[in-house]
Amino acid sequence: MTRFSGLKTITLGAALSLTAGLALAADNTVSSDQILSALKPVGVTRGLSVAAPQTDPAAKAREAGFLATLRNRTSRSLSLGERDQIAEIAATKPKIDLEIQFDYNSAAISKASMAAVQELGKALSDPGLKGSSFVVAGYTDAIGSEAFNQDLSERRADTIKAYLVEKYGLAGSDLVTVGYGKTRLKNPDNPTDAVNRRVQVVNMDAKTASK
Repeated sequence: MTRFSGLKTITLGAALSLTAGLALAADNTVSSDQILSALKPVGVTRGLSVAAPQTDPAAKAREAGFLATLRNRTSRSLSLGERDQIAEIAATKPKIDLEIQFDYNSAAISKASMAAVQELGKALSDPGLKGSSFVVAGYTDAIGSEAFNQDLSERRADTIKAYLVEKYGLAGSDLVTVGYGKTRLKNPDNPTDAVNRRVQVVNMDAKTASK
């Protein structure tokens, strides 16, 4: 199956940090409760052993300042350096991947995957995540040109954000979109593997950790 045959699948592989992960079914049955549990900040995630949160005040201040510059930005306005910095910060944050399909050669969410996006909207609307900022990151496999994949990853991330803002009233400034195209393959040993086609949602701060 190639990028240009049938529906394209984006796989969002589930993980909570570099040191711990939560395996979720790679289908559209993932519930809002599962998503909420995966995205809870360190210190409130139920029954999981995770890495210690960032405690260096200076580092936290720099991170917060950088995240503030991303609010109300579009994926196309981000520099390569900013994209890399987002990835570095996101590496140690609570995150989740969901399987989402898009229409052929398009950033439009397929009907088959609409339920999964709706569950994501419910989870991000939960009071337990109030005050957090989220990154919606798009990735592709290695089929096609670098420019095509970069554009596709950005458009798909932007589509998810637009749906969450429109349908669930989430603040656009709390949702940062970024595209990585084919530059950060999840399975570099198999560049065309479907697991590389994914959108990842990351909780970028821990304002709810004390709750």
